[in-house]
Amino acid sequence: MSGAAAGALEVMRAGALTTVQDQGRPGFAHLGVPRSGALDRAAAAAANAAVGNDPAAAVLETTVTGIAVRAVGPCVVAVTGPPAPVAIDGVPAAMGQAVTVTDGAVLDVGTAQSGVRSYVAVAGGIDVPAVLGSRSTDLLSGLGPPRLRDRDRVPIGHERRGDVRAVAAGPRTAPAELVLTVRLGPRHDWFTASALETLVRTEYRVSPVSNRVALRLTGAPLERAVPDELPSEGVVLGAVQVPADGQPLIFLADHPTTGGYPVVAVVDDADVDRCAQARPGTAVRFRLT
Repeated sequence: MSGAAAGALEVMRAGALTTVQDQGRPGFAHLGVPRSGALDRAAAAAANAAVGNDPAAAVLETTVTGIAVRAVGPCVVAVTGPPAPVAIDGVPAAMGQAVTVTDGAVLDVGTAQSGVRSYVAVAGGIDVPAVLGSRSTDLLSGLGPPRLRDRDRVPIGHERRGDVRAVAAGPRTAPAELVLTVRLGPRHDWFTASALETLVRTEYRVSPVSNRVALRLTGAPLERAVPDELPSEGVVLGAVQVPADGQPLIFLADHPTTGGYPVVAVVDDADVDRCAQARPGTAVRFRLT
């Protein structure tokens, strides 16, 4: 915490899943701590830039249905992510732009029209206590603040890096097809040649059971060439792991630090953020480098 809070946001409608996220806590994998942090790092950074925050400031990450918060004290906010209705006391407001919310007014971020996650930055940042250097909610390990509930009150900090910007970024429309660049993973030789061909030649679909831990896919199963049990080993952000059913999954920010299933490929870091906005049913293809 950075002294007395400059104000707060009172949660009127928490939405399907809203968490506090910043740039995460990388560097603790040896302790079994996931990196966590905003899934769509570019959208979170754009929201912070719009209100003059440091890029590392904590924001609110919503899931599909958005959030409604009442300002306790006046504040400046910005909303980024996929197209979604944004209003202040019922009056439409622009996305990607710093807007003032007066004391007692309600900021309402509605359901995303495409994509999954919206980001709400407030000037001064979300000032919850940091754990291992990060304010991020980690849904796998339980570190950081719990997911937001109705009637929660979230403190606003004081720290600002610069002035607000007129416009930071427009809505980020999610693609109908997600094409992800990958390189072969450390256990690609545990799969048949036809399985590797299948991985890069066929279309997968995003499963409804995807979450902040992993983007789970459905499609042609990948056949193993090595049926042995694999001892748990380290896994990284973007790792394409293949469980026993042969259906690949892509590890996201809350992924475990180790895994006992082989990793056939790894998604390039530049493409991982795009997984954050992939809705169930979205087509996914892999492009091998």
